[in-house]
Amino acid sequence: MKYAILLSYDGTNYRGWQTQKNGISVQSVLEGAAYAAFGKKVNIVASGRTDSGVHAAGQVCHFSADIAVPAEKIADALNFRLPPDISVLKSVAAPAEFDSNRSAKQKTYCYRMYVARREHPLKSRYAVAVYPRPDIGLMREGARLFCGVHDFKAYCASGSSAKTTVREVFSVGVRAAFSRGCDDIEIEVCGGGFLYNMVRTMAGTLLFLGQGRLTLSDIKNSLELGERALVGKTMPAKGLTLEIVDYGFDLFGSE
Repeated sequence: MKYAILLSYDGTNYRGWQTQKNGISVQSVLEGAAYAAFGKKVNIVASGRTDSGVHAAGQVCHFSADIAVPAEKIADALNFRLPPDISVLKSVAAPAEFDSNRSAKQKTYCYRMYVARREHPLKSRYAVAVYPRPDIGLMREGARLFCGVHDFKAYCASGSSAKTTVREVFSVGVRAAFSRGCDDIEIEVCGGGFLYNMVRTMAGTLLFLGQGRLTLSDIKNSLELGERALVGKTMPAKGLTLEIVDYGFDLFGSE
């Protein structure tokens, strides 16, 4: 039987999603909880690997197992054995052909920052302090340049195993709101798939653009020429959250 789970986690204390030797990962903790709950090893596959320190509001995973626990109760069985910073929000029986990674149609990430000279203790775990305040209108102009099919070579960190650096970005939105004495800025990126550190580098590029450290021409040329010198810095992992994974149908239903 195949099952799907909707997962949320605070990535602060983890070396990313994937199990590895040099630190604790979300996958290893989740599979450990599954072993304790079901009495057997299961391989849990996610929609994609989030990097060290990156969060997830709506990660989707699947696994196959012969277990007696009803599908809708799997979330409770796992949560009973999971730490507070990882939670299964929903669990369902999945179609036999479903694959949380290969079946994904699009993913939406959000990068959060806030304008402040000093870090705010109620914001700094999930967002990055930036200063001076960037030009939001200019950032929105730059965001539109990312939409469509482009070669994002300049936005891919070294060490990537991707066979091609061409990706399609469906939308990039920049939102700003005032709260707790400073401006909150959110950069939401939706696409079919992303390169290693691509969204964090896009966020850094839009920030540099808004602060006058890059131009719209720099962004255009970075996509045409693939030159890393034309883009902004790769922003810290803590500001990035995987928000939604879309499969083209309602996998989990509504409660």
